[in-house]
Amino acid sequence: MYQAPVEDMKFVLRNLVGLDEVAALNGMDMVSDDLVEAVLEEASKLAGDIIAPLNHAGDMAGSVRHEDGTVTTPAGFADAWKAMSDGGWIGLNADPEHGGQGLPQCVSAAVNEMWNSANLGFALCQLLTQGAIHALEVVGDAEQKATFLPKLNSGEWSGTMNLTEPQAGTDLAALRTTATPEGDHYRIRGQKIYITYGEHDMSENIIHLVLARLPDAPAGVKGISLFIVPKYLVNEDGSLGDRNEVHCLSIEKKLGIKSSPTAVLQYGQDEGAIGYLIGEENRGLDCMFLMMNSARFDVGLQGLSISERAYQQAVGYARDRVQGTPLEGEKGQSIVHHPDVLRLLTAMRAEIEAMRAVLLVGGVSLDRAHHLSGDEGDFWQERANLLIPVIKGWMTERSLQLTSDAVQVHGGMGFIEETGAAQHYRDARILPIYEGTTAIQANDLVFRKTLRDGGAAVRALMSEIRSDMDGIKAGGNGVGTLGTHVAAACDTAEGALDTLLARANSPRDAAASGADFLMMLGFLSGGWQLARAASAAARAEAAGEGDPAFMKAKKATAGAYMAYALPEVDKLAAKISEGPDALFEMDPDWL
Repeated sequence: MYQAPVEDMKFVLRNLVGLDEVAALNGMDMVSDDLVEAVLEEASKLAGDIIAPLNHAGDMAGSVRHEDGTVTTPAGFADAWKAMSDGGWIGLNADPEHGGQGLPQCVSAAVNEMWNSANLGFALCQLLTQGAIHALEVVGDAEQKATFLPKLNSGEWSGTMNLTEPQAGTDLAALRTTATPEGDHYRIRGQKIYITYGEHDMSENIIHLVLARLPDAPAGVKGISLFIVPKYLVNEDGSLGDRNEVHCLSIEKKLGIKSSPTAVLQYGQDEGAIGYLIGEENRGLDCMFLMMNSARFDVGLQGLSISERAYQQAVGYARDRVQGTPLEGEKGQSIVHHPDVLRLLTAMRAEIEAMRAVLLVGGVSLDRAHHLSGDEGDFWQERANLLIPVIKGWMTERSLQLTSDAVQVHGGMGFIEETGAAQHYRDARILPIYEGTTAIQANDLVFRKTLRDGGAAVRALMSEIRSDMDGIKAGGNGVGTLGTHVAAACDTAEGALDTLLARANSPRDAAASGADFLMMLGFLSGGWQLARAASAAARAEAAGEGDPAFMKAKKATAGAYMAYALPEVDKLAAKISEGPDALFEMDPDWL
């Protein structure tokens, strides 16, 4: 079963994020060690006791669509959603003015990790609902906020994001869904696919955010508007009215996340579904990207979450399974003592702890961007914008290897569905695909976040890394060599940045290097944070603070990262240097 890594979360929030600095932000004075500890402990109980036990059974049963278009989620899901809603967990980081809890993104991210480790398919509904809340908070008008936000924050209603159509995937310029003005609303007609929790039985209403075109809209992505289309219309007194004209035609049969209903939705088979414009006409893509940016951060979080769940299961199996006698070990010892199994698990733990640290540091960047103004706010928004494609791309790509390693630890039993290890491997495969593939994240990072400013944002990040490593090398607490390793990797990464910038006149070369550049920054950022973590652990150890075993393990984990993960920076830098020339020697007709 799953046990939330609460101690590591608390360590990262205290030592790497800095809860005291978060509490100093405008409106965050309620944040304290005691509050965060209470939140994490309570969330861990719900995740471990209620949500996690539904994971394997939910995968086996899946969600089911009935002939009338309704969808039933696996047994226990509706009750778990009610427990999550009753606990106030849906709108954890939402504005208290409309029923949210108002906690910072960095704390909400730690809690969301628990839900997604416990049950990835179930937790998707909450992530999409949080994204809808965020979009409405930013671009909804006063009436829309008052109508929809309290019910979304309470979990009585849930939210979705509707972009993709059969002919319009990544290329939203091909979108055909239409919105025809009719009095104070619009009539929406069209079909959307891949709609996560587009129909289900967990909440009493579903609020769809739908991209569509007005009759006189310009062609391409500049002619897309965003609409609120509720499953049930809402009366003036807030009660539910008539069923809107949106229907589930089918739900997809998938490789993984089988418990999550991925719907094909038809809007307007007859008169058209009633929708309400959110934000400005023809600015829908800008509005939707508010939700998309949140979703990309959250999908990166899912990469961490599924890796943690797979790791815990692999450790549990390796501690129990006896097979052969480990080299220089004793008869009867379990396979965790075999050097190669120990290598796999140690490297997994190192990357997972690096991911968690980078994620929560990214979360506090969003908090600072939201709560600070002027140059400070601009700096942190730029930092968050830089980190989000790295978080999404690096963590989801690595989740494929980490969940595969967890299957490998199980040996043949990992290939058998009964153990549950295969489910994590299957569930992880969607993560580098949805909410923007790794290539899309790489293009965003390279073209919008790197080439556009001549590499200034990336150099600012590297400057901070070097400064931190200088402090660690000078700290004299036994972890200085970690700072040396990361500083050297930073030099290598900056050389790769120079190569990328030198090729800026060839967009094709830049695109060919994008995924490697993204992964390189991910591995570098992970080393940065684990070196900081080891330094904090060494200081705590010297001061006699905290659990000595935890602090020793934290330092050992950082050392393992430098040995097994950080060298990827050198490899990826070499690919950035040599890859494009080699790639374009290949004629596609030869493939």
